[in-house]
Parts: sequence; C-alpha cells; structure tokens
Amino acid sequence: MTDHDRLDAWIDAHFDDEVRFLQALVQVPTDTPPGNNAPHAQRTAELLQAFGFEAERHPVPAAEVQAHGLQSITNLVVRRRYGDGPVIALNAHGDVVPPGEGWTHDPYGGEIDGGYLYGRAAAVSKSDFASFSFAVRALEALAAPLRGGVELHFTYDEEFGGELGPGWLLRNGITRPDLMIAAGFSYQVVVAHNGCLQMEVTVHGQMSHAAIPDSGTDALQGATHILNALYALNRDYKAVRSRVDGIDHPYLNVGLIAGGTNTNVVPGKVVLKLDRRMIPEEDPAQVEASLRATIEAAVRSYQPPRGGRDIRVDVRRLLLARSMVPLPGNRPLVEALQRNGEAVFGEPIPAVGTPLYTDVRLYTEAGIPGVIYGAGPRTVLESNAKRADERLNLEDLRRATKVVARTLLDLLRS
Repeated sequence: MTDHDRLDAWIDAHFDDEVRFLQALVQVPTDTPPGNNAPHAQRTAELLQAFGFEAERHPVPAAEVQAHGLQSITNLVVRRRYGDGPVIALNAHGDVVPPGEGWTHDPYGGEIDGGYLYGRAAAVSKSDFASFSFAVRALEALAAPLRGGVELHFTYDEEFGGELGPGWLLRNGITRPDLMIAAGFSYQVVVAHNGCLQMEVTVHGQMSHAAIPDSGTDALQGATHILNALYALNRDYKAVRSRVDGIDHPYLNVGLIAGGTNTNVVPGKVVLKLDRRMIPEEDPAQVEASLRATIEAAVRSYQPPRGGRDIRVDVRRLLLARSMVPLPGNRPLVEALQRNGEAVFGEPIPAVGTPLYTDVRLYTEAGIPGVIYGAGPRTVLESNAKRADERLNLEDLRRATKVVARTLLDLLRS
C-alpha cells in the first residue's frame, strides 16, 4: 500500500466517527441572525478535545459583535506543528442563515436518509469542520515524517462578511499561515470569486391621507423611479465579461423593500436593500461611486406629482466584500488538490472561479495564497444550501476528506 492508500484506509475505518462528529455539529443551531454562535464553538472544542486536539478559544469582544448586529462569536484555532516548514490553514465557518420553512427533515437533527445527511449547515459549511478535522487525524495517524504544520480555523462570521471571523484573527495577529484551504466545493478547486457590495437606500417623501394624495409625496413612487434606473444597469452589466472561468458578468439584485404605514396612507418612507456582485476585474470604489451616481441622477430626474415635494434619499453602505483573486503562490495547492481529486473522484477536477463571495478573500487580501475546496456542496442547488432540506452527500464527505488528507501529505512530507 502507498501512503495515500493508508490515508484512505484510515478514513474509511473511521468514517462512522466522522459522520457522528458532523451530526453533533449540526445539532447545535448557529442561525445568523441572531448570531449566538459561542455555544457552537464550545461544543466544537469539546468534540475536538475528545480526540486530542486542543482548540484555542478566541472570543470577539461583545461590543464589536453587537455593533455588527450579532450576539456572540468565539473563533477557534487548532495548531498542529510537525517541524520547520509551511503552515497550511484549513478554514470553515459555522454560522449559517436560519432554516426557514418547508423542511421535511429536522433542520437540527442531522438525520441520514438515502446516503445524505440533512440539516442546516450540513453542507455549508459544518461538513468541512468534519472533513478538515479527520483529514488531519488521518495525516497524523500515518506517522510519516512531516515538516511545517496545519492549523484549523473554525470561525463564525461568514454570513455577515467575515470581518469578525478570519478578518479578526488576522488583524489581531493570532494567525499568519503560509497557505490556506477554505470550505467549499468537492468537485472543483475554486481559485477566485466575485466581490459583493450591499447598500441601503432610504427614500424620504411626505406622508398624506390616501384620499388627498397630492398633499404628500409618495416615497414608493420615488423608489420605483430609482429602481428602474438601477435595474437598467443590469442590461449594461451583461456586456462586461470576466476573464475568470466560472464567472460571467456583474449583476445587481434588490433583495428587500420595506415602507409605508397603512393601506390608506401615502408612504412617506421606503427602504431598499441592494446587492451588487462584482467580478474580480472590477474596482470596488468605482462600482460604489457608479451606483451612488445612478441613484443621485434618478433623484434629480424624478418629477413629483402636482403639489408634491421632491424626494430625499440617504444611501448607506452595508457590506463591502472584495473579490478573491488568485495569488501566484497558490499553485502547489491547486496542483495537489487537482491531482488527488482526480485520483479519488475518478474525473478531472477543474480550477475555476465562482459567482459567490466568501470570507476566504480576507486571507488573500492579507497576501496568503488560498483556494476553496471541501466536502460540499458540489452545487448550491444540489445541496439545497440556504434552502429547506439542506443536505450533504456522505460519499462526497468521505472522498473530500481523502483528497484533503492526501494533499496535506504531499505538501508537508519531509
């Protein structure tokens, strides 16, 4: 048997333990919002301790957490050092959107049905708490001479942008790995992703009685005028193409509209929240300036009804997540994952970009070469990520764990 075969055999022999580990993680809710994630970190640390991994607990100060609209965050770092050489970080996030409606399985049950494990965060990305932990266990069980080290980074702020997760660990000097792999997609190596700009647009009009609408200014009509200007940008965005395989063009989505007080009242205020996805080639500052200019031009061109007053608009940035761009040093990671992925999955593993955005960008912004690779989902739709009945194919979990373990061995073998 080769060393790769021995790693595979260890993972197969301990796979039931890995599945139970993942079930235990799914059974502790991490809905964000509200974002009370410290209890999950506590449970994860206990599970890691059971097989000899000491997790450093790094609570983010309450004031910082609450300022971001969350309740509690404790990030975990496990350090495994084998000698002089590169340190490879393995990062997965535990926070996840609330389950919502329509589930046929308990979202916190970790139930297994038809070869799939069901539960909120089963695929994104508690699956890689399991794949990364058991890949490191397999590596150490091999007892091969190694150099460098591995760190597990289990963080809790991906849904709100990552600044209090990986960003907080990096800013505070708690970690500085040489390379990193983040939770992701089991059938491809992701080397780049879109950026995301989220903004809140508040349109102020003047309330009035619906029986005498001309005595006020309808904020919803003004918001509709702005919406038409914003949606017109989407037609132009389709002509802007990315050079990164897997990423097409920028796009804009208005995901939330709120306003008004009652059906018989002309609305005096309407709030829009928009999401602008940026391809890696775009400059975030220019994108934001363009959006603000479009909104300002729409406000100037709006004609209120006779007797009405002009609308007034406030624009506030909610989130700026820059794109992940490939760094030259990621080549060893990409090649090792592709080579081992093809051996385990029996098919070529492409290196591509994705239109999603993640907190992995915070590592690359800090100059740390990284890629996205993990147990799931193969596709967002297949896994029902962020939808009812989120699920993970357990064979994907098994095979991705083998790929990560083999890759760590290839990169750290002395």
